[in-house]
Formats: sequence, structure tokens, C-alpha cells
Amino acid sequence: MLNSSTTYHIPVLLRESVDGLEIKPDGVYIDVTFGGGGHSREILSRLGKKGHLYSFDQDADAEKNIVDDDRFTFVRSNFRYIKNWMRYYDVEKIDGLLADLGVSSHHLDDESRGFSFRFDAPLDMRMNKQGGKTAADIVNDYDEEQLADVFYLYGELKNARKLAAAIVKARQTQPIATTGDLLQVTEKLFPREREKKEMAKLFQALRIEVNHEMEALKEMLNGSKDLLGEGGRLSVITYHSLEDRLVKNMMKAGNTEGKVQQDFFGRTEAPFKPIGKVIVPEMEEQERNPRSRSAKLRIAEKCKM
Repeated sequence: MLNSSTTYHIPVLLRESVDGLEIKPDGVYIDVTFGGGGHSREILSRLGKKGHLYSFDQDADAEKNIVDDDRFTFVRSNFRYIKNWMRYYDVEKIDGLLADLGVSSHHLDDESRGFSFRFDAPLDMRMNKQGGKTAADIVNDYDEEQLADVFYLYGELKNARKLAAAIVKARQTQPIATTGDLLQVTEKLFPREREKKEMAKLFQALRIEVNHEMEALKEMLNGSKDLLGEGGRLSVITYHSLEDRLVKNMMKAGNTEGKVQQDFFGRTEAPFKPIGKVIVPEMEEQERNPRSRSAKLRIAEKCKM
């Protein structure tokens, strides 16, 4: 098992994402994706004695990287529950929230978790190993239409129906239990020149479904809208179009659907003001950290309501 913060996860857009928060020394901040603690440590380095950081992670492995600091509180929970937890800690408003979405390098490199098709491992893919359906449960129990919907909606795979049909046919002979089993059933349906990219989309779709990522992201973004005080900053790193669309909609329209609200006089009502343009990693970072190649950073400020 990988267990050091160095190998656990290389933080993406570290300086840019934390700069975007415009840290106040005595402010209250949330890092909803603690992981290896890279972003959290950078935030703490900019906080004064009266500042505080709450960091969320539902993966038990992340607890090995907990920071020993009186200004730091680790919350073992899915970030969708940030409002409940802040209420528990008597925090009414925060000054900033940072999210580094997607799957961490630790999860991809841990052979036992089933997040990557590079290793033959049990089809698990749960961020929280304590409960819930695994990827194996989904590929073996969902009916053909349900599987096709997952692959099309969360993987944006054009051959979603063919993939679903192949899986349903194969599992009638024996269960699909490992990543190797899934590859054997599906790889012949991908063009050789796009095989790795398409396979990555298939695994992404299953991971999103297993962890209810889209629903959790919507709840987290809505929670951040309520928790951020006037002038508070939202700094979010996305890795694929589905999550980026939700973040973009929230920052521009104040809801994840992107529905623009107008007042009686026809003026747009939006709780956030996007700050600057979308930021992508420089080539040097992309070469050093392949995970960063698809990353986009969006920053917004909470407006006066």
C-alpha cells in the first residue's frame, strides 16, 4: 500500500488554486478533498494563529496524512455533507473553499482498489471502502438499459449500448469480478487507436456511478453557496466535462443547472462572480504530473446578496 503524502497524491495547480482563495490570516477555510494534504498544508502555511482549516476526505487512507496543527480539523466524511458538519462545528460562514475533484493519483496507483485498468484487481472503485455498491455489483446486477445509461451519461461513450449488451451476455457465463474480466469483455469494442482513452472513459463512468460523484458535487456546490460569506472565494479544479459543467454553471448562474435567474427589473441574479479566466497547468507541470493534463481551475467570489 502507498502511505506517504508524497506518493499518495501530487497536488495539481497548487499555487494557483490557493492563490485564488486570497487567504485571510484569520479566516476559516475548507479543503473538501484532503487526499495527501498538499493543498491543505499550503493553506495552513498562509493562515495566522487565529485562522482555521477544515479538511474533508471519506477515504481512510487519507487519515495517514493528517496534519498535526491546532488550526486544523480533519473530517472523515463525503464532502456532500459540508453544511451539516459546519453546523456541527458551529461555523456559520467561511472565507473560502478549495476542491480538487476527480480521482487521486493514490487511487490510480493502488493496485488493490480497482480504479485503473493498468492492474488486474477486484472491481471495487469505492472511495469509502466501508460500504456501498462496488463496480462489480454494478456490472453484474444492473440491467442492460441501466448500464448503457451509466456509460453514456458518465463516460460519454458513443457505443454505450454495445458495451452494455456485451457485459450482460458475458456475465451469464460467469460473474465479471476483476478489472481484467471487464477488459476481456469490452476491449474488442474499442478502436485500437483510441483504446486507452475509451477504456479510461468506461472506468470513469463506473467510478462516478459507484461513488455518486455528480450528486455529491451538486450538494457540495450548493453547500458552498450557502456557507461562503460575502467576498469569500470558491476555487475548484475539475478533470472532465461533466464536473466542469456543474462548476461553471454554479459560478455563472448560482445553480448547477445553469438556469439564469432575473429580478423584477430583468437584472441577472447570481451569487458568484467568476474571477479571471480558466487556468490550466503549465507544460512543465503537465510533464511532471500526467494527472494535471486534463485539469481546469475555476475561481469565483461570493457576491453581496
